[in-house]
Amino acid sequence: MAAAGLLLALFPVACHKEEQAVVGVAQTAVTAEKKAQEAAQAKASTRDQQRAALDAVPLPTKSMYVDVHEPGAWANPFLSVDADVLTLRITLADANPSTMGQGTMLRPEAARRQELQIHPADLAQALIALPSGAWRYGRVIAVAESPLASKQDRPKVRRNVEAVIQQLGDLGVVVEEWPTR
Repeated sequence: MAAAGLLLALFPVACHKEEQAVVGVAQTAVTAEKKAQEAAQAKASTRDQQRAALDAVPLPTKSMYVDVHEPGAWANPFLSVDADVLTLRITLADANPSTMGQGTMLRPEAARRQELQIHPADLAQALIALPSGAWRYGRVIAVAESPLASKQDRPKVRRNVEAVIQQLGDLGVVVEEWPTR
């Protein structure tokens, strides 16, 4: 009887401790959810700012690039995706408005071509920093898997390509994936 009485006396105390533990876990969950929502809003705000910055570049004109089949002939930004790094190739606009000597030894297009290696997290900032003359076809970018990637890295490269395409889509940039034909 004494043992049963002791058990009955301890039962409400044990239940109260379990209730307190459940309340503590619930409060922790609510706090974590609020922090996650705040982080998501901050990220969305950053993405909206990045989209607004890229809105200065006009929408793409497909008729201007539909017949471009070689990466070297692509005049807009070209992104080569590797396992750990992205290579962004841009061709700056010719500063000389005259057609005289255009594309010759005096004004070679290769002299205006630049390649930048960037981390995937810096892609949006790199695109925002590009001058408007680098976007001749409008807001479209070519994306290709790096031909230099090893066979072991191919799955990682493909995942990176898909992540880059998702990121570009979130920024409102049209993606022309190479090879398309």
